[in-house]
Amino acid sequence: MSSPKKILLVDDEEDFCFFAKGHLEMTGKFQVRTVHNGTDALKEARAYQPDLILLDIVMPDMSGDEVAASLLEDPKTQQIQVVFLTALASQEDKQQSSPLQNIGGRYFIGKPISKDALLEAIDTLLE
Repeated sequence: MSSPKKILLVDDEEDFCFFAKGHLEMTGKFQVRTVHNGTDALKEARAYQPDLILLDIVMPDMSGDEVAASLLEDPKTQQIQVVFLTALASQEDKQQSSPLQNIGGRYFIGKPISKDALLEAIDTLLE
């Protein structure tokens, strides 16, 4: 069995982080750390070196776009795959067959999302 993939979940909604972390870790396929703002996300990404970052777009201290730009500028984090989480997706986007959408070369997952759909999206990304 391969070692669990490391995921950094960045979202200011602590309840969402708690439940998503629990569901992902229950599979045995993922090791998840959570942070609740952009500043901590940058620090944790450098220290943890996750395989994937799930990044909320709207946060109080820095936007997800600002965090992603900073990650790309840092040689220690620029290779980490980033997927945006957003409740800002349109109804049309949310009705797509896959929970994972690619717009302008950026992946995003619309919230709210079921635990099964979240697992499907992450499995697709980490294949």
